[in-house]
Amino acid sequence: MALELGILAGFFLIFLAVLLSPFKVKIIEENLEVFLFVCGIVAMTIAGMVELPGLETGWRMGIIKEALTSPLNSLNIRGIPIGIFQIVLIVGLIIYKWHEPIHKAIRKMASALSLKIMAFILIAVLGLFSSVMSAILAAIILVEMVNALPLSRKSKIDLTVVACFSIGLGAALTPLGEPLSTIAISKLSGAPYHADFYFLFNMLGKYILPGILVYGLVGMFFLGKVDMNDKGMKAEEYNETLKDVIMRAVKVYLFIMALTFLGDGFKPIIFEYFAQIPATILYWVNMVSAILDNATLAAAQIGPNLTELQIKGILMGLLIAGGMLIPGNIPNIISAGKLGITSKEWARLGVPMGLVSMFIYFFIIFVLKL
Repeated sequence: MALELGILAGFFLIFLAVLLSPFKVKIIEENLEVFLFVCGIVAMTIAGMVELPGLETGWRMGIIKEALTSPLNSLNIRGIPIGIFQIVLIVGLIIYKWHEPIHKAIRKMASALSLKIMAFILIAVLGLFSSVMSAILAAIILVEMVNALPLSRKSKIDLTVVACFSIGLGAALTPLGEPLSTIAISKLSGAPYHADFYFLFNMLGKYILPGILVYGLVGMFFLGKVDMNDKGMKAEEYNETLKDVIMRAVKVYLFIMALTFLGDGFKPIIFEYFAQIPATILYWVNMVSAILDNATLAAAQIGPNLTELQIKGILMGLLIAGGMLIPGNIPNIISAGKLGITSKEWARLGVPMGLVSMFIYFFIIFVLKL
C-alpha cells in the first residue's frame, strides 16, 4: 500500500531539515539535540496518520516508554542493562574528579611515542576493542585522549572523525558493542543462520578488522601533515565544571530520545519501501544511516530470508554511513558534544571518507564477492 503524497512530502521535508539545517542555521547547530528532538516529534505525528498492516506507528505508550528508557538501558551486557546516559555521566564524574592524573598519564604516553604512533594506536585499539568495551566507553576514552594530545583543533577533529569510523565498525562485531549488532543477531537467531554471539564476527570480521587497521594508517597520514611548530597545537587544559559534566549527559539523553523518535517516525517509509529495494541499491540508500538510527534500519531490513551477501551489504552500508555525520553514531554524538565539533567540521572529513569507504566496500562485497 503506497503512502499518500502529502505524507511522503512531509517525511521528505523532515529528512531535508535534519540533513541540511545544521549546516545552514547557526542556532540549530548550537542546539542540535533540541532540533532533532522536535523533528522526531513531527515525524512521529506524521507517522500517526499512516495505517500499515502489522505495523504500529505514531504516538503510543510503548514508543514513549522506549524513548524515555532507551538512553538508560541501550546495551545489555551479560543480562545487565547498561545505558549511554549512565556511562557518560559516571565516566564524566570520574574524569572530573581525577582528571589531573589521567591527563598526566596520557601526556606522558604521548611524549614517549610519536604523535603518528599514538594516532594509530588510538584508532586501531579503540576500534578493535569497542565490540567488548562498547562504543560508548570507547568514545569517552577517545575524547579524553584527544583532548590531552598536543594537537591543533583541525588535527583533533580529523583524528576524532577517523577514530569514530573505526569504533563504529568495530562495535558491530559482538552484541556488546552497539544495539545494531544485538538486533541483527536477534533477527537471525533462528533457521537458517542460527546466529550466536560470534555470528557477526565470523561474517564481517574479514571486512571490519582490515578496515580498522586502514583507518589507523589514515589517521597517521593526517597527523603526519601537522606542523609541530604550529602555535595552535596544544593539549587542552581540563576546564569543565560539575554542571558541564551533568549537562553533557543530559544532552546525550535528549539526543538518544530524538533518534528514537526519528527512527520510529520514519518506520512507515522504511518498512513500506526499503524491503523492495535490491541489495546493491539498498547498500547506497542506507547512507540515510548518517542521520537516522541504524538500529531501526537494521530491524526493518535484516531477516532470515536474506542471503549472506545481502546481509553483509546491508550491515556494512549502515555501519560505514554512520560515521559520515554527527547523528549517525553514538560515538559521533559523544565525541562531537565533548570536543565542541560542529556539523560542518565533522562533515568536512566525514562525508568524503564515508563515500570513499562505501565505494571500496561495495567493490569488495558486491563486485569481487569476497
